[in-house]
Amino acid sequence: MIFLFAGMLLFTIPAIAQIPDEIILSLKSGNARSLSEYFNQNVELVVPESDNVYSKAQAQLIVSDFFSSHSPQSFSVIHQGGKEGAQYVIGNLGTQKGTFRVYFLLKKSEGKDYIHQLRIEKQE
Repeated sequence: MIFLFAGMLLFTIPAIAQIPDEIILSLKSGNARSLSEYFNQNVELVVPESDNVYSKAQAQLIVSDFFSSHSPQSFSVIHQGGKEGAQYVIGNLGTQKGTFRVYFLLKKSEGKDYIHQLRIEKQE
């Protein structure tokens, strides 16, 4: 009876799509170039000193500057969720200058995930 209930539960919980490993590795290593491969053509970007919608190239430069001045040491996913075609991740980015809360929103287009919004905010 327990196995039947567990089996039914598995079919009623929707599966959350997997976040591309390259995004997580890019955040851990501070690699703005590989992270930007997942940027949409325009990205809503919030990092210390910058808060706007930027082109993919501009966003890469801004994130690269952030990583240069805040060298990442770790990144861990705290929470993720979403629905078909869109998902979000909340995590902690450990840097030499403190911990930052990271939030990004992914939307699927033509079979590929693109970051539409990226927020990196100082933890108080």
